[in-house]
Amino acid sequence: MDDDKVMMKGAIKMLQALTVELQQASLRLKERFLNTEQPKEPKDPEFFQMVKKETEPLFKLSERWEKVALAAIKKRELLVHPQQIESTRENFELILLHSYYIDVKPKRYMELQQAVNYVCKLIK
Repeated sequence: MDDDKVMMKGAIKMLQALTVELQQASLRLKERFLNTEQPKEPKDPEFFQMVKKETEPLFKLSERWEKVALAAIKKRELLVHPQQIESTRENFELILLHSYYIDVKPKRYMELQQAVNYVCKLIK
């Protein structure tokens, strides 16, 4: 039984660390959105490759965060609805793409940011 508690604490600590990482990435993306011009040619293959290279680690982060959070919910270590976790991952990934393509109104972007931040605060 004690080993289970130790493992549980480790999983929660990992989730909290991933959550902090997700929040920090979200803030960096917000800065990018606010301080970057819309790309002149969004269909440019070089731009696409740059975006792919820079965003791939963040997509992996959101995927890992979702898996760890859903596992914690399943074990009843986290009292958040699974749909909130899934929506947060989707919202983070929307933020991620909109931060590069700058193709959404600032109000909508900030709503996505708020939604991600809200669930992250619930977990921390």
